[in-house]
Amino acid sequence: MRYRLTFIAGLALGYVLGTRAGRERYEQLKKSAQHLAQNPAVRNAAESAAHGGREFAGKAYHSVSEKVGDTVGDRVPASVADRVRSLRDRSAHNGADDWGTTNT
Repeated sequence: MRYRLTFIAGLALGYVLGTRAGRERYEQLKKSAQHLAQNPAVRNAAESAAHGGREFAGKAYHSVSEKVGDTVGDRVPASVADRVRSLRDRSAHNGADDWGTTNT
C-alpha cells in the first residue's frame, strides 16, 4: 500500500510539473507564431500566395469549362460550384470576387 501511494503521489507531481512546463512552452510557441504572423514579409508572402491561388483557380476553371462545358456544377458539390460560378462573374465586376467569404 505504501508503494502504491508513493507511486500515485509521484504520478500526480509529475503530471502537475509536466503540464506547467507544457503550458509555458505552448505560450512561448503561441507568442512566436503571433510575432511571425505580424511580420510584414510574411504577410506579403501570404497575400501573394493567395493572389496566385486565385489566378490559378481562374485559369483552371476556364480550362475545365472549355472542355466540359456548363456541366461543371453537376460534377462537384454545390458549395464548390457556387465558388466556381463566382469566377465567371469576377470579370464582370472588375476582378473583385467573394473567395474566402461565407454566405450567412
